[in-house]
Amino acid sequence: MRFRPALILRLLPPVSAAISGDLIAQGRSPFSPPAAAAPAAAAAATPDGLEFRGNIDLGDGVQFRLFDPAKKNGVWLRLNQRNEEFDVVARRYDEEQKALTIEHRGRSITLSMRVAKVVSGGAPAQPPPPVPAPGAPPPAVNVAPAVTQTVVVNPTPADEQRRLEAVAAEVARRRALREQAAQQVNQGVAPTPPATPQAR
Repeated sequence: MRFRPALILRLLPPVSAAISGDLIAQGRSPFSPPAAAAPAAAAAATPDGLEFRGNIDLGDGVQFRLFDPAKKNGVWLRLNQRNEEFDVVARRYDEEQKALTIEHRGRSITLSMRVAKVVSGGAPAQPPPPVPAPGAPPPAVNVAPAVTQTVVVNPTPADEQRRLEAVAAEVARRRALREQAAQQVNQGVAPTPPATPQAR
């Protein structure tokens, strides 16, 4: 069976129209969250956006935290106490269901306590490498001792010549090792790990 992009493109608009038409007929937008997530979202906030964030008992009675995400503002209130700023009265608290029934602008609304989402911050950051002491040479990474021993703080032309010769010798040594490993692989022999040159 051959892949026919033109056929798929012809079928795609009627299929997507049928799916979105079914959702709209059910009174839901095709862009709304799935049906399972909708009740939880509706229970967490009122149509006006108020959220029940928690409660606390300070010994003289339980206080409930209501928060308005649009205003980025929250209030604490007790049962049967009116808050003028949010125009709300807390009427009843169901400890088992963690739900607060409030009277808001003449309507009785039950809010479930909002559950905080925990998001992973990823792997912990690695600590930075230790800073070498002032005047100390930087740590060498996979560099032959012959090369690092030729480095001096204030090189003369002769010191610089020795350093360049050591670098050239190290490059030649590594090239020979690569060629030897390639020959061993071509002959079907497992390559031997190179020996690290020792300082003299």
